Amino acid sequence: MPSPRKNSKPKVYFSRIITPEKLVDMYKVLGRELSGKVAVKIHSGEPGGNHYLKPDFIKPLVDLLKGTIVECNTAYEGRRDTTQKHLKVMEEHGFSKIANVDIMDSDGEIELKIPNGKRIKSNYVGSHLKNYNSIMVLSHFKGHLMAGFGGALKNISIGIASSHGKAYIHGAGDIKKIWSCEQDKFLESMADASKSITDFMKGNIAFINVMKDLSIDCDCDSDPAKPEMSDIGIMSSLDPVALDKACVDMVYASKDKGKASLIRRIEDRRGVLIIDASENLGIGSPDYELVDLDA
Repeated sequence: MPSPRKNSKPKVYFSRIITPEKLVDMYKVLGRELSGKVAVKIHSGEPGGNHYLKPDFIKPLVDLLKGTIVECNTAYEGRRDTTQKHLKVMEEHGFSKIANVDIMDSDGEIELKIPNGKRIKSNYVGSHLKNYNSIMVLSHFKGHLMAGFGGALKNISIGIASSHGKAYIHGAGDIKKIWSCEQDKFLESMADASKSITDFMKGNIAFINVMKDLSIDCDCDSDPAKPEMSDIGIMSSLDPVALDKACVDMVYASKDKGKASLIRRIEDRRGVLIIDASENLGIGSPDYELVDLDA
């Protein structure tokens, strides 16, 4: 595959078809083979909620990659705040039936430095991250109570952070402020953490966002709001900034009147700031080329 031209826009691929087979196609179209030991970063879903991406849906892609499904423990009390409980949830939700499962901070954390971080200079991630050569970041795009929306950038920042690392990001470096940090500092800290992951993986990473069950709430919510707008499709890219921006643009461009609540959630939490902050850090570009695979 030829190298992209300097200053060329990152491509974001889009399909309205949401099937396991199309999920595989959305990876293949990227033209980047994830090799070696491959981690498939998902959201395992807090019990009670039912909007997370289901095992049957992701299985063909996980099989193709010979991937290990990975997650990290939560910073809040619940069914996923310890490794033992989290593995039980993985079993209940069916993920351990389709692939090996790894809670990456089950043996502690490692520190990734962020020299140019705006809010934090270190990111604390599950120590098992170092065991993988590549990562498929498979995200359920939806709203989020604190971040406004959750997509690729949130999945590699909060998602790969250890339990302690999640609190560190939420508090912009002060875990005592996990629930009281200024919103902009929290979002900019997520961008800083995302930068540490993309630097660490050195290009051995790819991103898919699935735009279905578009609740205003995250899969970490045990009682999420019912989605008010229709499913949109699947989007993929090698650039997480372009991908998240394209998903946000799709929500705004939708003719579905049910989009109002999700847009309100994004705007109330100033969610797009993570896109701007990530661009400033050089993670990627929000100026993308959309490739409609159904056209």
